[in-house]
Amino acid sequence: MHRIHSAVFLLAVAACAETPGVTSYLDGRPSANLRMPAKDFGVVLRHGDGPARCDIYGARDVWVWKTGGVYYMHYDAAGPVGWLAALATSADGVHWTKHGTVLELGVPGEEDAKAASYGTTFMDRGKWHMFYVGTPNSSPPPARIPAFPYLTMKAESRSPAGPWKKRPDIVPFRPQPGTYDSVTASPGFIVKQQGEYLQFFSAATMQGRKIRRGIGLARTRNLDGPWSVGPAPILPLDEQIENTSLYYEKSIRTWFLFTNHVGISGQGEYTDAVWVYWSRDLLHWDTANKAVVLDGSNCTWAKAAIGLPSVVPAGKRLAIYYDGLQGTGTSHMQRDVGLAYLDLPLKIPR
Repeated sequence: MHRIHSAVFLLAVAACAETPGVTSYLDGRPSANLRMPAKDFGVVLRHGDGPARCDIYGARDVWVWKTGGVYYMHYDAAGPVGWLAALATSADGVHWTKHGTVLELGVPGEEDAKAASYGTTFMDRGKWHMFYVGTPNSSPPPARIPAFPYLTMKAESRSPAGPWKKRPDIVPFRPQPGTYDSVTASPGFIVKQQGEYLQFFSAATMQGRKIRRGIGLARTRNLDGPWSVGPAPILPLDEQIENTSLYYEKSIRTWFLFTNHVGISGQGEYTDAVWVYWSRDLLHWDTANKAVVLDGSNCTWAKAAIGLPSVVPAGKRLAIYYDGLQGTGTSHMQRDVGLAYLDLPLKIPR
């Protein structure tokens, strides 16, 4: 993509006015001063009634895409054996039919023995590729919350509905000790550009007992091979963000990167908002160019815990799927999936 002329972009950002009521955090982590407020629709998929009780403890961490006129959703189903990627489908993006889990836990000793969740997808040359989160660790039952390290693992299918075949022989990338992705190198949104695939993945490391989170960039020319991970995150760890979903606005030649922010309060750390960053250059991002999209002030049902976004065009609007917890709680469990909208074309917040 063409890089935006710096003077033009700075003028656009300078025109943005700060919004009253900006959230500040106990440890001084950065805030977002601007807003791109989405209009919340509410809950569209509730946990608890999935096949074989697969989501009895929660439904969250969504990945939504549309192909052949059908909306597909992978979500983390917290069930009797652990967190597993599950499938739901919809004709309109609002009313969903659950189909149960699409991945199984690995056997003891394998890298996905305790979770096989958050299944991102990419179709290329007639084959569907899934990059999912695996981990050999989790909290005790019944919650079984996945624990570090978070790994990027591979599966494949000839259909977006599966069945999915795991490919443990393919290792996309792994956390590297002593780096910005020492405890998390988990999958994210993929963009194909000039014969190369770019994956905007979640990265995290530990600084003492503090988790620092950001977005890294991995590259490959072969989706069935290893990826090369950049030496530094594209957005710094101080931002405390994780997971990605991108949308390209042709009318202003600008990429918008949606992500979930991790806040901190007296209740501890928890996902508290959907943020968006924008840039005309996929390889260069500026922390000044960011805004809050959804938080407790404009979400109609989740007033504290709001999780990772997945965006997909829906007519003249951009649909934003996310997870949340009813009320003011911050637990990882008992979450449901919500939907919010932004009008298209997207505009830089002013």
